[in-house]
Amino acid sequence: MDLVEISPNNNPPVCKIMDYGKFKFQAQKKAAEARKKQKTVEIKEIKLRPMIDDHDYDVKMRAMLRFFEEGDKVKITLRYRGREMAHQEIGTKLLDKVKAAVADVAKVEQDAKFEGRQVVMVLAPR
Repeated sequence: MDLVEISPNNNPPVCKIMDYGKFKFQAQKKAAEARKKQKTVEIKEIKLRPMIDDHDYDVKMRAMLRFFEEGDKVKITLRYRGREMAHQEIGTKLLDKVKAAVADVAKVEQDAKFEGRQVVMVLAPR
């Protein structure tokens, strides 16, 4: 048995008689169990283009919904190439369409913002 100081900041300090090796082992086991139960949230990325076709859009949306069911965040990257920069309203409409489609299962964590030739938006599951 060991004399272990529990709270040194109190006046007088509080000590306890216990088996310190066993205490340390149990604390280690408890920490390992907590690590095992926690879920790491990943950020999955979906890349879109402004002139995406209907079927391609549907495939991307199914993948996005699957990511939300798994509890992951989704980063949507809309990339403009060449003269597509002149018609940015097409990309804005596409992002609004995506937002409306996933409104019941996801919330907007970071609204659409320009980063050079691409627009980035982050969605998180509800």
